[in-house]
Amino acid sequence: MKVLKEIRDRRSTRKYLDKQVSHEDILSVLEAARLAPSGSNTQPWRFIVVTSQDTKEKIVQADHNQKWMLSAPVFIVCVADISCRIPDSDAMLIDETEACHELKQIIRDTAVAVENILLQATHMGLASCWTGWYEQKEMKAILNIPSDKYVVGVVTLGYGDEKPTPRKRKDLEEIVSFEQWELTR
Repeated sequence: MKVLKEIRDRRSTRKYLDKQVSHEDILSVLEAARLAPSGSNTQPWRFIVVTSQDTKEKIVQADHNQKWMLSAPVFIVCVADISCRIPDSDAMLIDETEACHELKQIIRDTAVAVENILLQATHMGLASCWTGWYEQKEMKAILNIPSDKYVVGVVTLGYGDEKPTPRKRKDLEEIVSFEQWELTR
């Protein structure tokens, strides 16, 4: 696998073919997530695979009613579990307003795992899109997720029925400094 190819080819796909993704392919993208690095090897990520139309409709409604999502045969709900850093966290209420440092750490680590899902999907010829336009309370209620967990994103997965064009990326000169902050843009 030439990783830079997958990084360049990955697109956020919002239109999918009416074609199921095999259980083995779903497990393959989840294996890529499982192998992601995490701070102190805490591996805070948990994943909920959703294929039920009824549950997908509820997720779409919570995710700002983005109807395009329903064309994807699979949703992978990516959840960060703070208990890897705070053992007695089951009474915590984790949401968008939480200032807890550990929450930032588990979101960071879970985001790395989500990116692995997106890249592995691209490598396998699957399309995907990472969404996150929802309130924690709503999404947790739909999927029976405990209050001390944090939903980092919902990834739609399937076979793309569109070929989004590459979007403009900033040049390296605009985003890289050496040794200290020197960027002016």
